[in-house]
Amino acid sequence: MSKSTASIVEQIAPESLVDHNLVPNASTPGVLFEKRPARTPDGKTADGLYNAWITLDNPEQYNSYTTEMCKSAILAFRAASNARDVNAVVFTGSGDKAFCTGGNTKEYAEYYAGNPQEYRQYMRLFNDMVSAILGCDKPVVCRVNGMRIGGGQEIGMACDYTVAQDLANFGQAGPKHGSAAIGGSTDFLPVMIGCEQAMVSGTLCEPFSAHKAYRLGICHEITPALKVDGQFVPNPLVVTDRFLDEFGRVVHGEFKTGDEFKKGRELIKQGEVDLSLLDQKVDELCGKLLLTFPECMTKSLEELRKPKLNAWNRNKEGSRAWLALNMMNEARTGFRAFNEGNREIGREIDFVALRQALAKGTPWTPELIESLIPKANT
Repeated sequence: MSKSTASIVEQIAPESLVDHNLVPNASTPGVLFEKRPARTPDGKTADGLYNAWITLDNPEQYNSYTTEMCKSAILAFRAASNARDVNAVVFTGSGDKAFCTGGNTKEYAEYYAGNPQEYRQYMRLFNDMVSAILGCDKPVVCRVNGMRIGGGQEIGMACDYTVAQDLANFGQAGPKHGSAAIGGSTDFLPVMIGCEQAMVSGTLCEPFSAHKAYRLGICHEITPALKVDGQFVPNPLVVTDRFLDEFGRVVHGEFKTGDEFKKGRELIKQGEVDLSLLDQKVDELCGKLLLTFPECMTKSLEELRKPKLNAWNRNKEGSRAWLALNMMNEARTGFRAFNEGNREIGREIDFVALRQALAKGTPWTPELIESLIPKANT
């Protein structure tokens, strides 16, 4: 900062500025709000300027968001948007297992299942969280430190940029667990990756790699995170060479199969996860954003977000109502199955049995739901 600029800045008394925040402290249990010093692309600290880090802090449940965490995220994004000294927002999760796996299925199964009137109010908070991201006056970088699945994929795609470690998986969970990806994905995916690939992701619910996310165009940068013998190596579960298979299909970014997949698993066990390259890329991106006019940046964000924002605003209230009513049958069943199941007995219902029952006109009764929940053999 030049001496003349510094003298102008010193004339402004901080106490004379109006506080536009709703609450004094944006950091609450479940969501951390932290200002970290902003740096220029050459690594120099920009005194008095920061990047706001908003971290979903529920690692024991893969950073799935609870009702309280939705409230906290709304307040955190508002605080970051209002902060005069914030350059960019980094939205991430605690640990290295997950950015976010969506709504907290324990809370869904034990409180919201069968209570559509309650879930409708919860969805108001979720909608406001997505809108807070889309309406943030600062650029939002999604730092994908692990899985970005279900609602986690939705809030991640609401961000402006995605930088991911390459062990992360992306995808939807809706029709496999009693819901539909109408908390943003059915709005954002067709805009971002095209209608066909959006259909594949939103209906088949098959997770895909960070490498494929980069190829599809919903990831700005990917970095290795696995260190073996002190050296970074690409995700060994994924085909990272750029070539076509015997049918002429692009296989870059697809998961390996058979023995090659097993070998990859063993290599992961031998190594350790190191997110230093991920943080380096996030810092580099924030540094580039720092060297722009702030108001021109905000206006550019507003315009470039319009395809996502227009689709979101057109559909969010109807989606909210449908998701609430769905808590009486399929969601009630699917979330219970996921919450009560495990690796041994599975976390999905018997879909064939359900379809057979409905084909005979069987009503959605508590008995039907109970018969579909996976149970251990006795």
